Amino acid sequence: MVALAGKVVLVTGSGKGIGRYIAHTFAEAGAKVCVNDIESPQAVARELAEKGAESLAIQADVREEVQVRAMIDRVISRFGRIDVLVNNAAVVTHFQWGLPHWPRMKEMDKAFWDKVWDTNLDGTFLCTKYALAHMEAQRSGHIVNTMGGSSPESIGSCAYAVSKIAIRAMTEFLAHEERDFNIVAVLMRPGAQIATEEAPEEARARMAGPDFIGNRYVLAAEAPMELSGNLLEVQDGKLVVSAR
Repeated sequence: MVALAGKVVLVTGSGKGIGRYIAHTFAEAGAKVCVNDIESPQAVARELAEKGAESLAIQADVREEVQVRAMIDRVISRFGRIDVLVNNAAVVTHFQWGLPHWPRMKEMDKAFWDKVWDTNLDGTFLCTKYALAHMEAQRSGHIVNTMGGSSPESIGSCAYAVSKIAIRAMTEFLAHEERDFNIVAVLMRPGAQIATEEAPEEARARMAGPDFIGNRYVLAAEAPMELSGNLLEVQDGKLVVSAR
């Protein structure tokens, strides 16, 4: 699979978990992959290099504007362009792994609320903002935002769920703003509740692993303009607009 041969892809939050798996799928698709995490993602970059992919590891905090600007500058300095941005970095609940629930709203410290929003929403905004200048100049690009959600019955998930609802709205506005520059903005879910390498053994035994994600993010990075602004899913190997 070389659908994205030569394309330059940046996956945030890809030092482990779902982001790590997504980075591998882009490497397998022939892309040049830039991996980012708040801690060093060098190990993942080495894994991609072992697959024959050109890779670049960038340690940066997506909540910090100076670091995000420097990260995008490094991508451009190394590869000269950026074709795909996958905004994956997030603070996630993982209640399904059996981890403790977050506090209810009346018990939640604002500092914790801010950490979730600063990472999930502001991080997505900042990475998008600085990638757009280069995508607009080259008059092409794909921005893939990772969507997730929880039902109101999942006590403690408010901060996470509302941040993702905000990202959905931001993606819809972004799609309209960037249409004339041939930039496609979409949302993609992992497709299931995933137990990554960080999950307890019990959770990994009963839940889908990262390989369940398949190549859905690679497909999203090729989405046509008519799908821009939408939450997508994959049916029979093809992208369709999600009904939810």
